[in-house]
Amino acid sequence: MVKERARILIVGGGYVGMYTALRLQRQLKPELNRGEVEITIVSPDPYMTYQPFLPEAAAGLISPRHVVVPLRRVLGQCRIIIGEVQSIDHAKRTATLTTLATEEEGAGAEQITYDELVLAPGSIARTLPIPGLAEYAIGFKTVEEAIGLRNHVIEQMDIASSTRDPAIRDAALTFVFVGGGYAGVEALGELEDMARYAARFYHNVKPEDMKWILVEASDRILPEVGEEMGRYTVSQLRRRNIDVRLETRLNSCADRVAVLSDGARFPTRTVVWTAGVKPHPILAATDLPLNERGRLKCTPQLAIDGAPHAWAAGDAAAVPDVTAEPGKETAPNAQHAVRQAKVLGDNLAHTLRGEPLETYSHKYVGSVASLGLHKGVAHVYGRKLRGYPAWFMHRVYHLSRVPTFNRKARVLAEWTLAGLFKREIVSLGSLEHPRAEFELAAGGKPPTDPKGSS
Repeated sequence: MVKERARILIVGGGYVGMYTALRLQRQLKPELNRGEVEITIVSPDPYMTYQPFLPEAAAGLISPRHVVVPLRRVLGQCRIIIGEVQSIDHAKRTATLTTLATEEEGAGAEQITYDELVLAPGSIARTLPIPGLAEYAIGFKTVEEAIGLRNHVIEQMDIASSTRDPAIRDAALTFVFVGGGYAGVEALGELEDMARYAARFYHNVKPEDMKWILVEASDRILPEVGEEMGRYTVSQLRRRNIDVRLETRLNSCADRVAVLSDGARFPTRTVVWTAGVKPHPILAATDLPLNERGRLKCTPQLAIDGAPHAWAAGDAAAVPDVTAEPGKETAPNAQHAVRQAKVLGDNLAHTLRGEPLETYSHKYVGSVASLGLHKGVAHVYGRKLRGYPAWFMHRVYHLSRVPTFNRKARVLAEWTLAGLFKREIVSLGSLEHPRAEFELAAGGKPPTDPKGSS
């Protein structure tokens, strides 16, 4: 039994943060009801984003609100703080954070104390010092980026349809994606599929007028599905007239011209950067041990090595893979993150009750990827699927992983309606600047977007 009030601080409201809190709510229900445990979550957003559905949200097959899970709704027994942790002093069991209220009040950062720490901030986009990248590129990790990219693609088709300048038209209809992992390939596949469908409603824009280019630095794409299925994916993309360039890098995208390492130059108003991720900067602002790649050193029980009462999982954690040869770590992906969160929640409860800890052990069972409506690849339990069966498995698997029955039902209903009715191809780019029209009416100037959107 828990004898004293235990304060648990969870940093991050993503996969690991939300699922760990969900597990703790179930495992520590008696203690929470008696007031013996307090769970606090600090997250920059009031929701968890289910990232595997971002490509379908960008393609208009799922509403943005169904890609996110409201933290306050599913974590009713937790205290939710919308803010960002700036630093952690684990020796003193304190975390320094800022919130929206902190900015409004003009006050400095505040401190919060804890007894048990769960560090799960996830990762951020790994960028390179490429000329023009910060000014013109867009990422693909958040629902805001996914919807912004959808609006942007449709706006570029509108520009191409209305301009008389062939150079502007060519740049508007050229879309460059950098990175051949899940995010890049699925985003490219879904958006190309959407744009191909949308082209039928333009009198002077045809699918063959558009250039879709995938740039990958290595010699293969989608390494998670295996070499054979990766080659199949390349062949399928090329059959759709998508220009796949392997062993190629983006050297510059300054002045809206994508310059590749093979010498090719593409005037473009769209550069999507999905070339990997790196550990969240908060990890470097702690006194916790990191490995050479900047991830937290963890034990197979998901405790931070050498730091009592500190835990981690997901992208931020280097967790030994006990199912593989010594020295190998579990892959930083959603499949491991969700399962690690369950074990982490259980082990935290075991610690508070003085019980033995569990070891995280899960063998990677495979991967599924969508390449657009009714198109996909999969390598699961040694079986290789392609086309419609792989696409169907992709949907079934991710539907089963979406938290809460309410969210599952909403996503399934949207898929059903999407099968009965045509896609919506309207652009709502003004959502990014909702006050633009009012400011113009009031005598001001509307904001401009360096990426080319209005």
